[in-house]
Amino acid sequence: MTGDQASVQCCVVGGGPAGMMLGLLLARAGVTVRVLEKHADFLRDFRGDTIHPSTLEVMHELGLLDDLLRLPHQEVRELAAQIGDVTVRVADFTHLPTRCRFLAFMPQWDFLDFLAGAAARYPGFRLQMRTEATGLLEEAGRVVGVPAMTEAGPLALRADLVVAADGRQSLVRAQAGLPVEELGAPMDVLWFRLSRGSQESGQTMGRFDTGQIFVMIDRGEYWQCGYVIPKGRFDEIRQGGLPAFRERVARLAPLVRGHVGELRTWDDVKLLTVRVDRLSRWYRPGLLCIGDAAHAMSPIGGVGINLAIQDAVAAANILAEPLRTRSVAIEHLRQVQRRREWPTRVTQRFQVAIQNRVIASVLGASRPLTPPLAVRLLGLVPLLRRIPARLVGIGIRPEHVRAPITPVTE
Repeated sequence: MTGDQASVQCCVVGGGPAGMMLGLLLARAGVTVRVLEKHADFLRDFRGDTIHPSTLEVMHELGLLDDLLRLPHQEVRELAAQIGDVTVRVADFTHLPTRCRFLAFMPQWDFLDFLAGAAARYPGFRLQMRTEATGLLEEAGRVVGVPAMTEAGPLALRADLVVAADGRQSLVRAQAGLPVEELGAPMDVLWFRLSRGSQESGQTMGRFDTGQIFVMIDRGEYWQCGYVIPKGRFDEIRQGGLPAFRERVARLAPLVRGHVGELRTWDDVKLLTVRVDRLSRWYRPGLLCIGDAAHAMSPIGGVGINLAIQDAVAAANILAEPLRTRSVAIEHLRQVQRRREWPTRVTQRFQVAIQNRVIASVLGASRPLTPPLAVRLLGLVPLLRRIPARLVGIGIRPEHVRAPITPVTE
């Protein structure tokens, strides 16, 4: 490959939550790290906007929490579900053993810009936008960098370690030939926004009705809406026409009936194709996958971002010193997978169980729904609402920042 050449201790492919958090933590520890992001900015429609209490705890440990929470956001302290005509409170975050006892909803591009700004204070960090990795550089069976295309032309970036954080459609993991285990999903999700009037009251919640599931997230000036459909049925819904779809939404959520006309064309509705999978091995010599590149999560609970952040923290804790001293070995990569594989498997097991036993049965239902006993108990016994709150808000095996710190360049 002709063109420019460069060398760093760590190359992170992908500027999402996992990649940006890892870049910040490694640079903070004195590692030279370059994050490659193929887009010109972080502005993407309908990225996950949920920041969980465990992620907010990480931001506190970094001394960044107060500044982060000065950005526009919404705070959700409990979640509710409407099943048929019955509304039940299902999760209460106000008793979590964390500093922030709420879910924060913030545009992901604001969160990523914030991480980029914090990382830029360290001399070893560089975020390179409009730079797309196109493959892997290998020598004697070891990954030694990536070829990339930049605005200025081709780049050969050599690195002691390449980290794939480029999402569920990861080019890097495909190029690496790592084996993927598909767990399946019975649904897809249609995402769209509808205006929220200043006088409208409501809360973040999900509605389960005969053959239909609808999610509304209060984003201040608008509702972020998710309409869950059986896997592969989007074309059938489109053929039914946009007016029919708008009427479905209006029936499920009377609060937004006056706003459904904002869905003027199908371009206003984005299809999220749900995938749940994981790599059986997350690494090769010189290469590690984290976040969605290692394990694509279901949107249930909105925990995908949280797991990606936790992967980044664990990877930085284990790899910062070996990277700084240029002694990273395959055993270090194996340690990262050992640390994060169990929480990933447990979380996906919960998600797949909910998909198969709840989501699939609701989407296939032909009779009016009533809350099952377990959900009724959540509504009747406040103490029980702490269990789903902990699973969603903190997760399995939360990580804490232990990577070393080097002085900041002001």
